[in-house]
Amino acid sequence: MTGEDIERIEIDLLLEGIYQTYGYDFRSYARASVDRRVRQFAAKSGIEKISEMIPRTIHDKEFFSKLAHYFSVSVTEMFRDPFVFLEIRHEVLPSLHSYPFFKVWHAGCATGEEVYSLAILLQEEKLLERATIYATDFNEEVLEQARKGIYPLSRMKDYTSNYQEAGGSRSFSEYYHARYDSAAISDNLKRRITFACHNLAADGVFGEIHLVFCRNLLIYFNRDLQNRALGLFTDSLVRGGYLCLGTSESLEFSDVKRCYELVDKKAKIYRKVR
Repeated sequence: MTGEDIERIEIDLLLEGIYQTYGYDFRSYARASVDRRVRQFAAKSGIEKISEMIPRTIHDKEFFSKLAHYFSVSVTEMFRDPFVFLEIRHEVLPSLHSYPFFKVWHAGCATGEEVYSLAILLQEEKLLERATIYATDFNEEVLEQARKGIYPLSRMKDYTSNYQEAGGSRSFSEYYHARYDSAAISDNLKRRITFACHNLAADGVFGEIHLVFCRNLLIYFNRDLQNRALGLFTDSLVRGGYLCLGTSESLEFSDVKRCYELVDKKAKIYRKVR
C-alpha cells in the first residue's frame, strides 16, 4: 500500500468522522478539491499526518470549525460576471413583476456580495418590497460576515465597474457607507434578506421559490451531490420559476434537465416548465 493510498483512507475516515459527529457531509464533494483543501489545512496547522486530524476534529468543535471553513467556497464579488446580472435584469425580473410577493433562494451565498448585488437589482426595478430573500450557506462564519455586509473599501472601484456593466445607472456609492477603510452595505438592502445555515448535502427544500440563485458551487460537488442539490432547487421552485447557475455549470447531464427550458445559454439561466 502506497503513501497515497494510506492518505486517501485517512481522508475517508476524517470525512466520515465529520459526518457522524457534526452532520456535515463532505463525502460527496469533488474528491480532488477535498484532498487539496485538507492538505492545505494540515500544512497551515502544522500537522504532518491526516490521521492526527481525526481525533482533534471529533473532540474539538473549534478545530472543526476552522477545518470546515476550508471547505466553504467563498470566492465572490459584487456583480460577478456582470452580463449575468444584466440578463437577470432583462429576462427574469420582468416576470417577477407579475407576482404580488415572491421568494428568492440564494444557495451558497458565502460572504454575501452577490446577494446584495441581487437586492440592488430588485430595488432599482421596484421589486425589493415584494421580495423575501433567503441567503444560505453551511458555514456560519461566512454567514456572519454576510450579515454584517462590511467589505474592504478598496474593492468598491471594481464593484462599481461591475455594477455599471450590469446595467446600473445610479451612483453605486448610494448603496454603501464608507467607514475609514471599509464599506458598509446600506441597511435598506438588508431588510428583505434572511441569512440562514443550510447544508445542500443534508438539508431539505425551501417552498414556493420563484428564483434560485446558485453560482459556481456545483462545480465543487460530485455528480451525486450535484443531482441532490439540483433536485432540491427543482422541488423548491414554482412552475415558471427561474434557476441561475454558474457560467461553468450546466443542467445538460443532470437528472432534472427535462424540467427546464434554457433562457440564456451564456448566463446559465433556466426556467422551470414542469
